[in-house]
Amino acid sequence: MIHSMASAFTHQLTSVALLLLLLYFPPISESNNLFCDAGSEYGGPQCGIQSSSKILIKGGTVVNAHHQQIADVYVEDGIVVAVQPNINVGDDVKVLDATGKFVMPGGIDPHTHLAMEFMGSETIDDFFSGQAAALAGGTTMHIDFVIPINGSLTAGFEAYEKKAKNSCMDYGFHMAITKWDEVVSDEMEVMVKEKGINSFKFFMAYKGSFMINDELLIEGFKRCKSLGALAMVHAENGDAVFEGQKRMIELGITGPEGHALSRPPLLEGEATTRAIRLAEFVNTPLYVVHVMSMDAMEEIAKARKAGQRVIGEPVVSGLVLDDSWLWHSDFVTAAKYVMSPPIRASGHNKALQAALATGILQLVGTDHCAFNSTQKAFGIDDFRKIPNGVNGIEERMHLVWDTMVESGQISVTDYVRLTSTECARIFNVYPRKGAILVGSDADIIIFNPNSSFEITARSHHSRLDTNVYEGRRVKGKVEVTIAGGRVVWENDELKAVPGSGKFIEMRPFNYLFHGLDKADAKYLSSLQAPVKRLKSST
Repeated sequence: MIHSMASAFTHQLTSVALLLLLLYFPPISESNNLFCDAGSEYGGPQCGIQSSSKILIKGGTVVNAHHQQIADVYVEDGIVVAVQPNINVGDDVKVLDATGKFVMPGGIDPHTHLAMEFMGSETIDDFFSGQAAALAGGTTMHIDFVIPINGSLTAGFEAYEKKAKNSCMDYGFHMAITKWDEVVSDEMEVMVKEKGINSFKFFMAYKGSFMINDELLIEGFKRCKSLGALAMVHAENGDAVFEGQKRMIELGITGPEGHALSRPPLLEGEATTRAIRLAEFVNTPLYVVHVMSMDAMEEIAKARKAGQRVIGEPVVSGLVLDDSWLWHSDFVTAAKYVMSPPIRASGHNKALQAALATGILQLVGTDHCAFNSTQKAFGIDDFRKIPNGVNGIEERMHLVWDTMVESGQISVTDYVRLTSTECARIFNVYPRKGAILVGSDADIIIFNPNSSFEITARSHHSRLDTNVYEGRRVKGKVEVTIAGGRVVWENDELKAVPGSGKFIEMRPFNYLFHGLDKADAKYLSSLQAPVKRLKSST
């Protein structure tokens, strides 16, 4: 064992890695100082806790999005400093044996709603409980949606900063846009240039609350383009959904099945194509969240085939479930499946899986938006009052593996791309996140493909009293989660520490914006206008 050489080598690599990160990544905001006032359900609050300084993962198959190899991974002070075979270390290093297992980047969930106020209630998972559940499931970063307060982006951002103080893993923010004026336009610039937000979401649904019209959508798309921020849409025709809801009530259909019947796939397809065409008109990239139907997926496929820059995000519920549960005779059981857009009839899920496997859809989120049985019961006599949302932040990594890898639809490298790397690229945090490379953050999972377990509300780590995947047995298990260089999940024990998570600032102008200026110039040169005409004399 060449202990002194290994020590000098890793010290050198650590210094280089840290220098690269300081050069290429923005600073972490001061709001991420350890927050030790919060109680912890999973391991006590430990003021001043630091990342385990040195970890060696030995003998596993290290998988990145485009390559896999049998190698050791050496981590120091929260950073990956070496990925190579046969690394020798001293006795002060924690060694994890990954022989016969996969060593992969921690998952990144692009779509969550923690501590969100919605439909007269607030989601049951806050930034601690939701993130703790994520860590147990192998996800080490998520991006949540800031909801403006009375249209104010600044007020919304400040509120979410406070909500996130008890975070136990890294996170970023998208920002919703719910109204339009010059103040909002100016605030968007502040969010991008000063607050580390590089994406804005526009709701085409939820008439009377979040929904925006086409005029606002166009103005928002134009502003996103100028700022290098990614425009995102919840694509359902809100006016038609409102009409569909009235129709169901008039027919006496008040239960959870009325939710799905009132907002059929064609309304998701219509809104998706409208958003795509308006984005094409403005010539800005578009991200369609929670693609739930063949109708929406086919519009995305058509646009991408034509060369348009459109990202499609299915969520795990849409990939693995069907809407039959909404017709269950027990209200509590049926209501837990209510989300928007709705979980679709059998066949849509298989089509979405195929689209994910063939590159039509690019990454997998969850839309984790957890309301318990008591909250769901607000709509026991009227499905319109059932808070919309399902769980998934803990289950996503396992369900994607079981559904997509075990079935042979995707490879192990594809799995890393779909659950981590592509999200990091789209939101401009790669290779700090989404990779196991020298200089990357030490957000890593050890995954045993031969293990299996049953998903159940009794054993999950969310505060939710139900689980839409209840009783499902999955093959493949996250055995170890390392977040920020610290082992937070091992031997089925969670060691999540409130306040240990960091806000990750995300820079504008991701790869989807490359070459847009040339396309704009080509468009202008093609107009052959204005035409110079002689003024007629009288």
